[in-house]
Amino acid sequence: MIIMKINDLKYYVKDRLLIEVDNLSIQNNDRIGLVGRNGSGKTTLLELLAGTREADVGSIVTETSGELLPQLKNTNTTKSGGEVTKEYINKSLAKKNGLLLADEPTTNLDTEHMEKLEKQLSRWQGAIVIVSHDRSFLDALCTTIWAIENDGKVKEYKGNYKDYTAQKELEVIQRQNAYEKYQQKKGQLENALELKEQKAQRATKKPKKISSSEARITGAKPYFAKKQKKLQKTAKAIETRLENLEKVEKIKEIPAIKMDLPNIETFTGQIILRIEELKASVKDRILWNPSSFQVRGGDKIAIIGRNGVGKTTLLKKIVASEPGVTSSTAMKIGYFSQNLDVLDTEQSILENVVLTSKQDETLIRTVLARLHFYRDDVYKKVDVLSGGERVKVAFAKLFVSDINTLILDEPTNFLDIDAVEALEGLLQNYEGTVLLVSHDRQFIQNTADRILIIENEEIKIYEGNYDNYKNHIPKDEADSKEQELLLIETKITEILGRLSLEPSEALDQEFQALLKRKREMGRS
Repeated sequence: MIIMKINDLKYYVKDRLLIEVDNLSIQNNDRIGLVGRNGSGKTTLLELLAGTREADVGSIVTETSGELLPQLKNTNTTKSGGEVTKEYINKSLAKKNGLLLADEPTTNLDTEHMEKLEKQLSRWQGAIVIVSHDRSFLDALCTTIWAIENDGKVKEYKGNYKDYTAQKELEVIQRQNAYEKYQQKKGQLENALELKEQKAQRATKKPKKISSSEARITGAKPYFAKKQKKLQKTAKAIETRLENLEKVEKIKEIPAIKMDLPNIETFTGQIILRIEELKASVKDRILWNPSSFQVRGGDKIAIIGRNGVGKTTLLKKIVASEPGVTSSTAMKIGYFSQNLDVLDTEQSILENVVLTSKQDETLIRTVLARLHFYRDDVYKKVDVLSGGERVKVAFAKLFVSDINTLILDEPTNFLDIDAVEALEGLLQNYEGTVLLVSHDRQFIQNTADRILIIENEEIKIYEGNYDNYKNHIPKDEADSKEQELLLIETKITEILGRLSLEPSEALDQEFQALLKRKREMGRS
């Protein structure tokens, strides 16, 4: 059942077309993820669908009541950001409207509460349109993606975010193939044109086998002039085809980044950081008991845990080299903490980044291009940049500094998905050490090779990526599971023997139940 139709919609900001929708509809129980770069109009589109903003052109016909869960929530409270977000969500879900429009509902939520929200929304009866920069959240919930393209058009893709990226990758391959075909056809036409022009020029010359007197007698000159005219006409037709050939732009390729990091030879693979019997508390509350672990040069470690367990505290203790923290002299730390005071707002992006860098300008420009600051963008003053853009500049400034260890506290805050994926690419190719705090599960999966979790007042290290950690089964539990499986298989064998001798419906039901339990344990 269709509960909303959007037809020929256009919304302008001054003279700029911000959003354009040809025809889209929302069915009851749809789960739609709305994606696009910061400033592309995602919040505006939600407000249009909610009826709190009017379109300049087109219509939105709705058959149900809607509820808008806003991105900017009441901060005039003593409650934490996560508590405020959860309160707004619970109020919105309690209203049981037919359409929920949720603008960044995971803001300030830790991973545990994000996963709880996923379950709440998956059970909710009604359609949902969600704006989120958390790809794991979109993957878990969405069956459709609406993408606001760079020209403002809203394009629909079936599937979750992972399906959307696969379709976008296919589009890139198709564009590359189209470009190669265009280049091939263009080359063929240019060669054909050159040959025809050469033949037309030769047609004015007297053939070697005919003497001048014969040419005058037989009227060869008019004949060759006629031939030349025909060749010129053909050449003109080829030229017209060349001019009318639909141009296909080459896809931009950003060169690989190879940075010169200080002490890279002496610290890669070596223990560069020792944490020994380190503890932390806030007033009378213990964050974690004395804990020990080591970090090697080149490690990429994600620090995870619920809000308030002391993740940022751990980073600060490492940066300050507090008692219990021993670092190698080869280790050079750069700390990113969302403190944008490191930027001079009166200087350009490029000037800010170059100021503290020992890398050459070509590499710096490549890093900035990876973060979507292209060509003349680098000359923009920081003063005119959005919050997300300033975060990217601050990160770029740190990234190309004279360091070999990045310590990052929530680096993806305020970044759109494109920027997060760009940041991932930089960190994946970074040869130095990375310690990061994040609640973005996909970001952690794509960047970290070790997981440090703070829970139950303890610090634990898991070898492997985030999926390894999530699928980790403690030894006692694994042994218990193995014993149960062995018992089930023994019973299955016993019942099979009895079924062959004395078949009965009761035995068959017991056999089917055991098979079902075995399959369930195999999936868990």
